[in-house]
Amino acid sequence: MVRLALRTGLRWKLSAAIALVGALVAIALSLVVHNAARHSMLDSSRDVQVERLNFTEKIFRSSNRLQFGARIDDPALPEPLKKEIAEGERATYVQDDGEHAPEVWAATPLGNGQVLSLHDPFFDRFTVLDDLDRALLIGSSAVVVGGCALGVLIGGRLSQRLRKAAAAAGKLAEGDTSVRIRDEVGGRVRDETDDLAWAVDAMSDALQQRIEAERRVTADIAHELRTPVTGLLTAAELLPPGRPSELVRDRAQALRTLVEDVLEVARLDGYAERAELQDVALGEFVSRRVRALSQDVTVEIVRDADVTTDPRRLERILGNLIANASRHGKPPIEVTVEGRVLRVRDHGPGFPEALLREGPSRFRTGSSDRAGRGHGLGLTIAAGQARVLGARLTFRNADELTDDSTGAVSVLWLPENAPTSTGSFPVIHLPER
Repeated sequence: MVRLALRTGLRWKLSAAIALVGALVAIALSLVVHNAARHSMLDSSRDVQVERLNFTEKIFRSSNRLQFGARIDDPALPEPLKKEIAEGERATYVQDDGEHAPEVWAATPLGNGQVLSLHDPFFDRFTVLDDLDRALLIGSSAVVVGGCALGVLIGGRLSQRLRKAAAAAGKLAEGDTSVRIRDEVGGRVRDETDDLAWAVDAMSDALQQRIEAERRVTADIAHELRTPVTGLLTAAELLPPGRPSELVRDRAQALRTLVEDVLEVARLDGYAERAELQDVALGEFVSRRVRALSQDVTVEIVRDADVTTDPRRLERILGNLIANASRHGKPPIEVTVEGRVLRVRDHGPGFPEALLREGPSRFRTGSSDRAGRGHGLGLTIAAGQARVLGARLTFRNADELTDDSTGAVSVLWLPENAPTSTGSFPVIHLPER
């Protein structure tokens, strides 16, 4: 079962809440005012009818004449009023059919078995009540509209601060450690948004300090290992020829390569690397480097381009991508140059889901079919060198493109502008696939 999530902004939620509360309050007040005005008018009408009845009774007893439309023994006299009169009481009664103005009755016994009564609808009084209802309706509508406007105003201010905080947090998640959310959402009014910003900034500072400490520890360990590993390699060269000596030299060389890779990762994590730029014909450069790396890799130049980049770092990226494809994929391995876009593809099982979801990570080689081979540093170094070049390195599987193809595809997007001398990089807009 698929549930559709309806996403609404905070300003509209707040506006709807204020409007709803305003509407409920307006309706409650309107009902109270309407009922109070109605009861007041009915009581006033009863008092007027009683005064008319008293005056009519005096006139009738003195001159036997009726006033104000009064009648003797009116057959339309309501039953509840007849019961009151039967007990010898003077009484009033309101007859309301819900469609017209209520009829206000007043009646009194004359003492000889006769009943004097009169009734009137008091149209003028209840016309005023209709006018009051219209005024209450207009006032309630104005309250609801005003509540909506107030909600949009308050919610817009609050949601703007939250959007700024979210944008700053996004930059922080992308690696811009100079961003401070409290500076982005700062203002004269202090509220919970500022508390959230301070908390996230504190968490970011603590996390950055831990990452920096781990980077320094990694760099220090690798640096301290460098000297003994070099001595180990030198000693291995002095061993007599033979299979055991070859194994020692091979393992010592592998250890040295690992130490150098760890040092390179530490330098890249420190954002201290700067590109040494040169103008390069990308197609020719890739062809020559690939031939030097492996004769089994095919190169296709779809469209050549001149780029300003660091050749040494670009070669490092290309070598690591080809080495990763050779180690974990299957032939044929294809390198394609299309303008400023460089693709490396193999026909193996493809990248593991964790790498596609989270990107390359040191000392993680991915799926079980890649276990025991490599240390997970090759793609990490390639991604770090791409960042120094102001480029973007992406990873996907070929089966995402067509159903009948397999393999891993690494794509390097070189920027139109070279990285600046201050180490900042241009924004790269990726074309639609």
